[in-house]
Amino acid sequence: MGEARTLLPKGWPRPRGYANGVAASGRLVFVAGMIGWDETEKLVCDDFAGQFRQILVNTLAVLGEAGAGPEHITRMTWFVTDRGEYLAALPELGRCWKVLMGANYPAMAVVVVAGLIEPGGKVEIETTAVVP
Repeated sequence: MGEARTLLPKGWPRPRGYANGVAASGRLVFVAGMIGWDETEKLVCDDFAGQFRQILVNTLAVLGEAGAGPEHITRMTWFVTDRGEYLAALPELGRCWKVLMGANYPAMAVVVVAGLIEPGGKVEIETTAVVP
């Protein structure tokens, strides 16, 4: 993660798949809420895991424009439209994460929402990165 370190208070269990907090210094990069569409603004599929994969691809493309990669991500906020669908997709999300993001686990929050602006969108993720 470069000039960043995860924060784990003494006695707390290590979270699985995310960090409780991250301390970092450097140039901030903010990525808008990404959804599972391609460069033509069409959703790539109807399933949660497929949309999630595309969101990571989109996020990495935007970060690349700033000279950043997955190792620079310090925070993500996920907005999901269906808690059950999110939970059912977790094994596939984990596999996809490992392939595209590696062993970087930023601070994260997942929020269940009534819907997204884009019809058919099941998940939207906004990202903050810090580039040393």
